[in-house]
Amino acid sequence: MLKGKKILEMRIPEIMAPAGDFPSLSAALRARADSVYFGIRGANMRAGAKNFRICDMKRIVETAGETGAKAYLTLNTAYFDSDFPRLRQICRSAARAGVSAVIAWDLGAVETAKDCGLEVFLSTQASCSNARSIASYFKNYAIRRFVLARECTLGDIKKIRRELRAILGDKAASQIEFEVFAHGAMCVSESGRCFMSQFLCGKSANRGECTQPCRREYFLSSSYGAPPDLKISPRCVMSPKDLCVLPFLEKIFSVGVDALKIEGRNRNPEYVWTTVSSYVRARDFYFENFNAEGFEGDFEELKKDLLASLGKVFNRGFSGGFYMGRPMGDWTSKGNCASEKKAIVGRVLKYYPKAGAADISVEACGFSRGDLLQVEGDKTGFVRFKVESLRGAAGNDVENARKGETVGILVPERLRAGDRIYRFSHSS
Repeated sequence: MLKGKKILEMRIPEIMAPAGDFPSLSAALRARADSVYFGIRGANMRAGAKNFRICDMKRIVETAGETGAKAYLTLNTAYFDSDFPRLRQICRSAARAGVSAVIAWDLGAVETAKDCGLEVFLSTQASCSNARSIASYFKNYAIRRFVLARECTLGDIKKIRRELRAILGDKAASQIEFEVFAHGAMCVSESGRCFMSQFLCGKSANRGECTQPCRREYFLSSSYGAPPDLKISPRCVMSPKDLCVLPFLEKIFSVGVDALKIEGRNRNPEYVWTTVSSYVRARDFYFENFNAEGFEGDFEELKKDLLASLGKVFNRGFSGGFYMGRPMGDWTSKGNCASEKKAIVGRVLKYYPKAGAADISVEACGFSRGDLLQVEGDKTGFVRFKVESLRGAAGNDVENARKGETVGILVPERLRAGDRIYRFSHSS
């Protein structure tokens, strides 16, 4: 651990959260994210996410602003000439909505965003992994934040900082910010630039449409008829484990990064809430308590607890990525290793504001007093709570709610008719 004066020279990084829809946006902000990044339908690298419409940007910016968070728009795909009329429309709307910055790498997209008065962060798709490349973008396009190539080690990041000072001078180099991935899916291809999905399925990963053929199991067949076909199981040989830097988070802090990015715009709200809140807690504890007696032991215990929480939501097992060198043993996974499973319960029928209660239609899986429930809705956002009071249709106290029943429960805040209700339990 670094102590004293050295720690004061570190940058306290923002925690940057994914938002694939309004419930996930709500989850990120409830988890105290410093910023959120989102995409517009048909114009970002997560075409499979629900994403947002152009007209949603004002609401996104205002909602994030209520907690002091910034909102970043992803424009990080490859673009064809036919895309630019809509791209200009998106950029103009983003500027009017007050989006803090856009994330792009296609130089046509960079210039379009700049022409609309938007700040640009250079996407990891540009594979920036050296100081000369960064200095060139800084001088020629006035780009100040760089999402470094995922293949950079901690040593690489420190060297890039040092080389930038030599190339640009201390004053200019100090204006450059580094954003790095901290948690989430890794890609088997260099900085995610892959042609496998396009070749096999006609859907380009570089246009946000990846069908993830690398995540599947495969059979090996012999052209000679022997040995018999072999199924590569239980591991998917091209599906890497998920990145997780929590075990060595202090080392990430020590190289001077400005933002820790959590991948996951295709993931659900509980994943967003769990990952963001875990990294926020770890960062805040570190910078608030580094000089306290017994800090090192306390921080290790906190990381251990938070790592267990991260294991509850979707993950393919965890890897340190390239930060400590080449992750030679981490390029195969067993699929989802989450220790908790999520099941649909039903939906909200009616909310009673004076009573702080709601009627729930139990349409799929039942639940009991003491269970953890989660509510998701475009207007409600993301709400989690334990069931403390449960009433049957006759108004009597009950312990269980069964499929086909309508029950009343106390809820912590306003819900809306049609909101979806989920239950969580330990995965066997």
